Amino acid sequence: MDVIDAVVPDKLSDGDGDGICEDAPIVDEPYNDGGKDASTRDVGGDVDDDGDGPTVEVIYDEPTVEVTYDDPIIEETDDDITMTTRRRKTIRTKYRIQETSASTKKTTMTTAAKLYGKDLSEYDDVDVDELLSQLTPEEINILAKEVDPDDSFMPPSQRCSYECDKDPTGPLNRKKLIEHINKQAMETPDIPELKPYVPGVVRGKKWVPPVRENLKEKEAEEQIAIDLGDEYEQALTNASEDEIIDLAAILGFHSMMNQDQYHASLLNSGQPVGLGWDGVTKASQPKVFPIDPPNDTDVDETIKRAREDDRTLVDLNWNNIKNISDEKFFQLFEALENNTHLETLSLTNTGLTDKTAQRLAEAIEKNSTLRVLNVETNFISPSVIVKLVKALLKTKAIEEFRCSNQRSQVLGNKIEMEITQLVEQNPTLLRLGLHLEFNDARHRVAAHLQRNIDRIRRAKVMECKKTQDLELSYSNTGTFVGTTNSEFDKKIEV
Repeated sequence: MDVIDAVVPDKLSDGDGDGICEDAPIVDEPYNDGGKDASTRDVGGDVDDDGDGPTVEVIYDEPTVEVTYDDPIIEETDDDITMTTRRRKTIRTKYRIQETSASTKKTTMTTAAKLYGKDLSEYDDVDVDELLSQLTPEEINILAKEVDPDDSFMPPSQRCSYECDKDPTGPLNRKKLIEHINKQAMETPDIPELKPYVPGVVRGKKWVPPVRENLKEKEAEEQIAIDLGDEYEQALTNASEDEIIDLAAILGFHSMMNQDQYHASLLNSGQPVGLGWDGVTKASQPKVFPIDPPNDTDVDETIKRAREDDRTLVDLNWNNIKNISDEKFFQLFEALENNTHLETLSLTNTGLTDKTAQRLAEAIEKNSTLRVLNVETNFISPSVIVKLVKALLKTKAIEEFRCSNQRSQVLGNKIEMEITQLVEQNPTLLRLGLHLEFNDARHRVAAHLQRNIDRIRRAKVMECKKTQDLELSYSNTGTFVGTTNSEFDKKIEV
């Protein structure tokens, strides 16, 4: 949009009344184009007749009147003196020529930014130091408090507007401070109530809970009718109560029956009397199992037998024995280092700590006959569990290791990855009792244990096949082919 300012003289008047205005500019008068508005004229192009192209509009402002006087002219004659003064009155009207589109018309208005009634440009030359020098100390303090508290360039001590001008009274005495606060609270009068309390009268607006629809009635109204077909409808209509219970058991509707009804349906033993759709379904009575007898294993006796390497001591069970001292554990683990007959060691719920578990890891590294180790439900930390799993790699004799339910239920990603790497290096471990949280660790450990089991199974199959071939060769010829009698005896023992 182009806007052009111009001045058009609307009325010209002269001072001498002759109808001629001297020194007036000559401007063409507006013209009327075919009945259109006289204020719309063509500027550099044709007038828009069909309304599709751009149009030019002349906008007039309020006119201004200018009156000027020329120098007086004095004429002297014989009889009198005549003085003539010319007055020129000019009325000026400003107009803007505006070109607009047929579809859009854009008008832009800008307002200069002002502060305290003045334009911002007027404050550019203001001397700030001079203004600050004219302020009093009290005004400077007030100005300093009106700062941005979120300014990161200011130290934290200056962002707080609160300043205490009192002198310190001494060190903090918490008891006296609390007594002073309580005293002030008791002496301060209560704020008077706008409306006094009257028993039984509600002050203000009473809260009314919103009305809720009855969900049960709504569900009953919105029941969906399922068309099962004539055959199924007739079968369910003529079915007895026991048959419906059996059908619910087959379909797995456990919430519609108790355990007695469910198992009776599966075993086809008939439903209990008094229990059915119309009767009251009660919970089954829990089965009472006898409490496990206490562990009567003699700790000192087993330590002595383990130290002497007793051939009959193959399984050592200290489960659930309380108050075993660390000294007893150290004695057992010391005897375990040189024992060659013990195969199973169970220390569940015996109060093992990191100190005793580290001594157990040292004993495992020197024992080559132990096959099963169980240290569940103790107080072993994740880092010591890693040491125990690492100790299994020394002799590679233990096939089953259980160490779950310890002090820390969650091992963490780092510990689980370390345990996974150690397990993948162990070719003899077949079972691992340890809770792993991450899927990657669980899958890798399970895959490796399965590979160990498959490898041992294939080795046993090959060994049995060789043994059968040797036996067949001996039965046919009476002699061994490709092997000696001592080698055959060794294979038979395996």
